[in-house]
Amino acid sequence: MYLAGPFSGRFVDKHGPRLPLLAASVLLLVGYSGMRSIFSAGLPEGTDSLSNFKLIVLVLCSFMTGVGGNAGLITAINTSAKTFPDRIRGSTTGMVISGFGLSALFFSALSHLVTAGDTASFLLLLALGSSFPMILGFFFARPIPLHATEEDTAFTRRQSEVDYTEVDGVALAPSVLSHHDNDSRTHLLSHDRDDENDVEEGRVSIELNPPRPVSPRLPESNPSLSHERRRRRSSSVRATLTSVEAGPNLFGKKLFASSDFWLLVCILSLLSGTGLMYINNVGSMSRALFVHEAKNSTLSDQDQVDIVKWQAAQVSTISFMNFSGRLFIGFFSDFVKARLGQPRSFLLVLVSFLVLLSQITAMTVDRLEDLWKASTLLGLGYGTVFSLFAALCVEWFGLAHFSENWGYLSLAPLLGGNVFSVAFGRNLDAHEKAASPGPTSDTNILDAPRPPKEIQCLDGKTCYVDSIRLTTVACLVAMGLSIWAAWRDRKRHYKEAQNTADSRPDIVWEADES
Repeated sequence: MYLAGPFSGRFVDKHGPRLPLLAASVLLLVGYSGMRSIFSAGLPEGTDSLSNFKLIVLVLCSFMTGVGGNAGLITAINTSAKTFPDRIRGSTTGMVISGFGLSALFFSALSHLVTAGDTASFLLLLALGSSFPMILGFFFARPIPLHATEEDTAFTRRQSEVDYTEVDGVALAPSVLSHHDNDSRTHLLSHDRDDENDVEEGRVSIELNPPRPVSPRLPESNPSLSHERRRRRSSSVRATLTSVEAGPNLFGKKLFASSDFWLLVCILSLLSGTGLMYINNVGSMSRALFVHEAKNSTLSDQDQVDIVKWQAAQVSTISFMNFSGRLFIGFFSDFVKARLGQPRSFLLVLVSFLVLLSQITAMTVDRLEDLWKASTLLGLGYGTVFSLFAALCVEWFGLAHFSENWGYLSLAPLLGGNVFSVAFGRNLDAHEKAASPGPTSDTNILDAPRPPKEIQCLDGKTCYVDSIRLTTVACLVAMGLSIWAAWRDRKRHYKEAQNTADSRPDIVWEADES
């Protein structure tokens, strides 16, 4: 799924949402249907494993579901990001991403109501339930062009109040009007480099002197022409402001050469890797705590049922808080940007702190009944991570190639998640080898053939706490990098605002002395 991100994103940026949604629908339908077919067929008589051919087909079906899900998600985020202005972009993209975070809980609950534990029926539900929304999106999902903002409207109103009949008689030096620092927030006028040496550095004052005596104002001979002239100039202003709102446009080699990109990759890899390790292994953590509290190396059938219930409760808690975190950080980032006037990057510190707090809580929990506290914080922090980073990807690298850039950025969990999960597994295996075999009378039971990992570790929190310490250190590093990223972004915003203020001209109208 992660590896398909850059390719899916580039395809979405180039072709729009329709073709990717159609492809996602087909991939999801075929992938889950193929899994269902293999599961329903079962193993051939007299064999205890799948044939190489069926195994390859199963892997291919799994790959198709991952690519299809990724294409659908990227298309939805891209469409919402291009439809809504920057002041609410965080909340709208957060709402889209939150649906992805809630999907596991939704389909799990629906399966209990509809399929009642039938795996084949559940796979059919996934095939239809995931592909049908993509078909709806194929017919209805379209990026809607942004309307003029309030600033655009006010500027247009001021432009319409100017008498362009008189302005046409005024000679404006283009080199003076275009004097500004060369940054992405001031490219509003074209400039003539041949005349730039005539302009003083710093804040300039422009004197507009008519080159000829001002003639009495004549009645407008063609009102429609004057209106059309104002309309064209207003449209040009709106188009320019819209392009400015889009911000930078980094992609390809420029993206990989950007230190901001690699800074985000490092932070995302550490935080998402921590979240994925916890999510993938919370079942093992629940089992270790349960067995330790039971103080028995063997589990009854009822104990197995209770463990499954506790594991499901942790997964549901993480899924719901993941959904809530993505919604929360979206709305809060818009509030910080639009109302407080601060960059969204400040929230990197908050996101890192939430994930760090979840790991500290997990280290202190030694009872299964209290594990929900760590799961709640982890789900909340993990949800805020992806929603915030999607908004930062637009803000730092631009909207034109957002999907491709987000695809590259979303490769970061691939590294962190695998490294931390492997470390967790090795730590758990090491404690399992050192675990007490239990009473002598149970030796035959323990030596008897049993499903692998039925009893993983009897030492409770000790089975995995070293892995939590590792991710805690990773979160501390992410916290430091987040503070640095926020400081860099704040410094950049301050410099851009100062350059814009210094390059804004003062226009002084003087009547002709003659």
